[in-house]
Amino acid sequence: MGSRAARYAGVAACCALLGVTGCASDSNDSGRSTASGSTVVPTQAVVPATTDGPTTGRTESTPPTSPPPTSSAPAPCGNGQVVVDATIMSPGMGHRGVRLNFSAAHDSRSCTLTGYPGVDTGAGGPLLHAERTPRGYMGGLPAGEDNPPTIVLDGTHGAQAVVEGVAFDSEGNQCATYTDLRVTAPNTTDTVTVSARIDSCHLQIHPVTAPR
Repeated sequence: MGSRAARYAGVAACCALLGVTGCASDSNDSGRSTASGSTVVPTQAVVPATTDGPTTGRTESTPPTSPPPTSSAPAPCGNGQVVVDATIMSPGMGHRGVRLNFSAAHDSRSCTLTGYPGVDTGAGGPLLHAERTPRGYMGGLPAGEDNPPTIVLDGTHGAQAVVEGVAFDSEGNQCATYTDLRVTAPNTTDTVTVSARIDSCHLQIHPVTAPR
């Protein structure tokens, strides 16, 4: 028997003895024989198939969107929404003052005031235009605060602003005494005349603030 036939005969005998069907018959076989006669088959990684297209039958969930926030702040006061009156302040060291009081009209919705009222003198002397200043001897914004606040006017809340001056000029002469003032609320064109007595040669008006 030739060497090749003898080699195959030996392999067949080995398989019959061990009862193993996976015996290697040649060095070129895909399997590798172990010492115990079992065959180790090389493994390959299995990669799951993917698809770039949409998946049929799957529902994409979309996060709910919140509605845009709505502003609850009242709008600025307009013409016809503001009522103005005046209170004489106690004098001090030659200074005179009038407190202007702003309230919402009876049939008006809530609204806001921000900034300086317009103030001119009425009867009693030459026309004076009040100068806008943050604060003075008689009132105004706290020290260090120059930005006027926004004040809400409604049925229970109002605003105020201080008009002030000095009763004597630089030479010590008595200034004219005015008996009324013409007042325009901030950001409106409504000018009303209020009864207010103040003697001064120069007037200042401070921003509206919450009542104190």
